[in-house]
Formats: sequence, C-alpha cells, structure tokens
Amino acid sequence: MLMERYQQAIDDLFKKVRDTQTENILKAGEMIAESVANGGCIFLSAICHSTEMDVIYRGGGPIFYKHFSYNLNVEAGQRARDGKPNRDGAAERYALEAADMRPGDVLFVGSVSGRTPNVVHLAYEAVQKGIKVIAFTSMEYATAVDPVHPSGKKLHEIATLAIDNCAPAAEAMLDVEGIEAKFAAASGIASDYILWNITSAAVEKLLERGITPGILKSHNFPGGGEYNSKVVHENYKNFGW
Repeated sequence: MLMERYQQAIDDLFKKVRDTQTENILKAGEMIAESVANGGCIFLSAICHSTEMDVIYRGGGPIFYKHFSYNLNVEAGQRARDGKPNRDGAAERYALEAADMRPGDVLFVGSVSGRTPNVVHLAYEAVQKGIKVIAFTSMEYATAVDPVHPSGKKLHEIATLAIDNCAPAAEAMLDVEGIEAKFAAASGIASDYILWNITSAAVEKLLERGITPGILKSHNFPGGGEYNSKVVHENYKNFGW
C-alpha cells in the first residue's frame, strides 16, 4: 500500500534527522535559551509552507516565539525587459528595523532549496545586524542548485546555524507507478519535527538556568484563557519568557 510506503518513508526521515541533526538541534536550543535569558526576542519567519505556525501561540507552545513577516506591494505593469532587477536587500533591512530586531535576538528562516531570494536576503541582512539566524534547509537540495544572492552564497553558508531537514532534492520521497512526478513532500513534516525538538531543548536549557518559560494552555479548555492572560502574558511582558 502507498500509505504504508509513506509511513516507512517518514519513519526513515525522522531517524535520519535524529542521526544527523541532534547536535545542531541542541545548539539551536541553547541559542534560544541564551537569547531569552539575556532579554532577547525569538522570531519565526516562514519555514516550509508555514510550519512555524505549529508552535506559535498555541496550547503547549512557548510564549517567547513570535511570528515575523513582511510584505511590500508594488504595482508596475511595464513590459518585460532584459536583465534582472537590482535586489540589494533594502526591503529586508527595512523590515528588520521596523520589527526592532536587535543584536542577540534569534530569527528562524527557511528555504528548502537554500536559494529562495527573499529568504537569503533576509538571513544575510539579519546576520549583518548581529541577529542570530537559524536556517532550515535541505542540504541535498541546496548542493544541487546554484546560488542567487549577490554574495554567491546559499542560505546554509550565511546563517549562524543551518539545520538540514533531510528532505531530498526537489522535495518528494516516493516513486509511484503511473505518475511522472515523485509523491509526498518531506520538508514540512521534517521541519515541524525538528522545530518541536529544538523547542524541547530550549525549554530544558531555560529550566536549567532557573527560568520557567511560559507555556500556553489551550484557550478553549476551561481555565486556559484566564491562565494565559494572567500568568503567561504577564510574565512575558515583564521578563520576556
């Protein structure tokens, strides 16, 4: 059955993550704990089709994760012209300033290929400002494509810490008879698994420092909303955790 093949592929994917990325996962957890302990903020930008939303403001998740996004709408209907527009990261620099990101803060970014232009620009500009960047990427994919950033670097070469989500090049895992394209993307479920592992490491590291991070209760469970409002939000406002 295709379902059983998929389940085995996921089991293999998670095992590969554990076997190859545990050291980096622990490093990421320590980076978060250090930043939070020192008054820093933790920002999650888009990771593999909005995987970051699985840990942001939900029951069982930490209050210190904050969503970061930006958008610049430009209307210009001119004809196509030769050459590429000059992209120097100005929009990303502005977004970082507008968000009041500071040296010592941590920013998560993600690009499976490692060459998504706006993501690489964002990581580059953040590192220049002293912000620690944790990048999710597929090393198999990234090493199979050329860079697009003016520096000649891909995401894993720019980030403070790169974590391999172990997805294959071009994402999909399974060959299915009768279908030309491969089936079942790997990066989203792997990134979610990695992100919760990182969060577990960060929470443990904070507890070791004598800091009890605010963990949200489900708002729809009796008492959850009141607890979040009176305890978790108040502690975050006063202490950053």
